[in-house]
Amino acid sequence: MKTESKTPLLSVRDLHTTFPIRSAFLRRTVGAIQAVAGVDFDLFPGETLGLVGESGSGKSTVARTIIGLENPAQGTVKFQGHDLASTSPARLRGLRRNVQMIFQDPYSSLNPRRTVFELVTEAWEVHQGLVPRKKWRSEAQELLGRVGLNPDHMDRYPHQFSGGQRQRIGIARALSLRPKLIICDEAVSALDVSVQAQVLNLMQDLQQEYGLTYLFIAHDLSVVRHISDRIAVMYLGGIVELAGREELFERPTHPYTEALLSAIPVARPWDSEKRRERIILSGDIPSPANPPSGCRFRTRCWKAQEVCAVETPPLEEKLPQHQSACHFPELSAEGPIRADS
Repeated sequence: MKTESKTPLLSVRDLHTTFPIRSAFLRRTVGAIQAVAGVDFDLFPGETLGLVGESGSGKSTVARTIIGLENPAQGTVKFQGHDLASTSPARLRGLRRNVQMIFQDPYSSLNPRRTVFELVTEAWEVHQGLVPRKKWRSEAQELLGRVGLNPDHMDRYPHQFSGGQRQRIGIARALSLRPKLIICDEAVSALDVSVQAQVLNLMQDLQQEYGLTYLFIAHDLSVVRHISDRIAVMYLGGIVELAGREELFERPTHPYTEALLSAIPVARPWDSEKRRERIILSGDIPSPANPPSGCRFRTRCWKAQEVCAVETPPLEEKLPQHQSACHFPELSAEGPIRADS
């Protein structure tokens, strides 16, 4: 971890976010999708917490709930000790300035009718007094130059830029309010691999320069390992494992994490001594509208026993600074279906 601070910048406790299921007739509510079900984590100043999992695991919903785009059904989200749900509107406005987001799709997240200059300075219109209007052009030019764009192009429109350049515009827009926390929701997944590396290196440089804290959401474990200090693994709305980057990759304690790590491509599998035995999970991901009782992963887990259907395993420390939500973390990974069987 890059920081020695023991006071979290962001603290999430027992977070639940649900979406109603409505019938076609009269639009009555007939059920609910539990997109996020009891998420807990702390994010400390100056660090990067990676949040990974399959599509539909609830990663983006966690981000949208933190930023205020979705309303939590239960739980608390505290930023610098202030509960974002119960804070007064005046104080909330100031807190929101310190939490910005970089979205996944650089093509749809930028208003095509606004120039780059208008996109970057839009936040200064909302938060007046942060940057004097007479300095807007010079400040915008400096921001664009810092993210690797030509400052002379700030009067152009988004369609005149490539995908990687658009994402750099999104980064500049997030930086314009000088935030303390930036939530990156699949910020590089839509980019080519070579462009991904450039953007990741840029984000690391900006973190050092501005003292930023990142919540980095992705499904690519290789990308998350490159940029994160700690990694949280999500499955069906909950965090099943949370540990330091190297600790999680070297000593996973949850079977779902083991399965994810076994699927990472290896450059030279024939001479790799640390190549993991491929684990292929059986069955489909259960519906978040009707999740299994007890442990949500038990229907696909080779370690599952009777207690897994009755008791929900809490996310607790199994090793020093290594949390896992599994009743049997000490058992070795012996999956019923292997790629080499």
